[in-house]
Amino acid sequence: MIYIIFIIFGLAPSIVWLLFYLKKDKHPESKRMVLKIFFYGIVAGIIAFLIEVYLSWMLVFFAERYVIALPILFFLINQFIIVALVEEFTKYFIVKKKALNSKEFDEPVDAMVYMIVAALGFAALENILILFTIGEPLFVKDIALISSFRFLGATFLHALASGVIGYFMGLSFYHKENRKKLIFKGLVIATILHGFFNISIIIIERGLIDQNMVLFGASFTFLIAMLTGTALFISKGFKELNHLGDINNN
Repeated sequence: MIYIIFIIFGLAPSIVWLLFYLKKDKHPESKRMVLKIFFYGIVAGIIAFLIEVYLSWMLVFFAERYVIALPILFFLINQFIIVALVEEFTKYFIVKKKALNSKEFDEPVDAMVYMIVAALGFAALENILILFTIGEPLFVKDIALISSFRFLGATFLHALASGVIGYFMGLSFYHKENRKKLIFKGLVIATILHGFFNISIIIIERGLIDQNMVLFGASFTFLIAMLTGTALFISKGFKELNHLGDINNN
């Protein structure tokens, strides 16, 4: 029974954000397509995990021989490249392969929609795995608390970062000569956002452990400002792309 609860609360943050962002699309996608991309987002999570494990092993291998005196470099490579870049690129790759050529992909805003859907599938897998990793004994209120933090934190971050990529993907259909540059720009910005989010969470946890309220307060404020600013950017991006024409006419 507890594992069913883990799955329900693991899916809940993604489902809530999914319902919220699907309303941003003036011409809703079919439920079949949304479920398909959500599922492929879960697949992207599995692929990213395997890549991260391999790259982490490689990083440790080289760090022990060449950069053992530079632990900060090890840390930054891990957060920005092995975690953030791998996860953002994997979500983008899944959407490119499984949604981009679909007949339902006919508006620039669809790029944002499908990137966010894939990201929420990805986040759902993360949430479920985290609850399973913690395991028993957990009370329902504890599970709900973890799920709530994931809803406002990592799940939201995944949706926002992938939404940024989707925004630049959408623009690329109207600036075909700069398509690769725009998508690259989206991936870079999403990776930076994701990396700083991860680092902020680590610093916040350290501040709580050390009871350093200055460290905690500064990191928490930065995190809220970053998420809020990105959310406003995504909201503006939806409005902008919704006003552009059909992809097939360009």
